[in-house]
Amino acid sequence: MPKRFLKQLLPKPHEIRGDRTLTRVFGTLLHNPNLWHLNRGSVTWAVFVGLLMAFVPIPFQMVLAAGGAIFVGCNLPVAVAMVWVTNPLTVGPIFYGAYVVGTLLIGEPAKDIVFEISLQWLSTQLTTIWQPFLLGCVACGVTAAALGAALVHIAWRINVSLSWRGRQRRRPPS
Repeated sequence: MPKRFLKQLLPKPHEIRGDRTLTRVFGTLLHNPNLWHLNRGSVTWAVFVGLLMAFVPIPFQMVLAAGGAIFVGCNLPVAVAMVWVTNPLTVGPIFYGAYVVGTLLIGEPAKDIVFEISLQWLSTQLTTIWQPFLLGCVACGVTAAALGAALVHIAWRINVSLSWRGRQRRRPPS
């Protein structure tokens, strides 16, 4: 059931390979069939790559996720979709949480920060908090990626097991 649902949502490989912009950037790398397979290993690694890239504090995280998926050879659309964990509604709390985790790991107290999206804020505030912020992003990214991949792997295995048991029950006795 989840596999069919995902196949309906995800773009078709021939559509992506036919996109001239993507072909210009990635060339024949998009022809790897593993980038489009929906199996436990491919989706698990895609969740790992996508969640890891979601915590990279730069714009265009989807490009990083696509590059990571191509490098690892996992499902490209799932990896790109997982980046949207950090979307405009969640990016503030997630990155503030990463900053707090970074301060805990470094052992310094967290500063009161008023976040603003401006060049002035970036030049004044970010220069004082960049070390705990980046350390927290790495720690949270690796943790979220590992937990997400483990949960997908376990959930996929449970789904396959339940499906197999259901088929065994429906099978006529021999």
